[in-house]
Amino acid sequence: MLGVVITGHGRFASGLLQAIEQVIGSQEQCIAIDFTEGICIDTLRQALTIASLQCDQGDGVIFLTDLLGGSPFRQASLLTLKNAHYQVITGANMQMVAEVMPERSNMSAVEFRDKALEAGHRGLTSLWHEQQREKHFIGSCDGL
Repeated sequence: MLGVVITGHGRFASGLLQAIEQVIGSQEQCIAIDFTEGICIDTLRQALTIASLQCDQGDGVIFLTDLLGGSPFRQASLLTLKNAHYQVITGANMQMVAEVMPERSNMSAVEFRDKALEAGHRGLTSLWHEQQREKHFIGSCDGL
């Protein structure tokens, strides 16, 4: 099974992991690393290194980060560049993680990455857009 390391600014990582476990249950091989105020980059790098080693049981590791270009993303990227079985996904959100986490035992890191991006994009919407989609779907079924 793929390991997952969630990281981000403030308490993003621990909050996302807590929310995911509330919705889909406890997650094995998954660690949250918060980048809170006062933590230096070296400490973050060490924590991500240790977490990735703890989570990786041979299938690889996915880093889920909050912000493209932020310190958690950059440090996860440096680790990923050294390991072909690691992937970094940024802009992580609840929709994305809730959809792909239950399937990670049957996926490669690349498959997880691609499905996570699809799920994340699908989850970015608004009430108005969903109402329009529903109206279109209902309208297209009127002739049945």
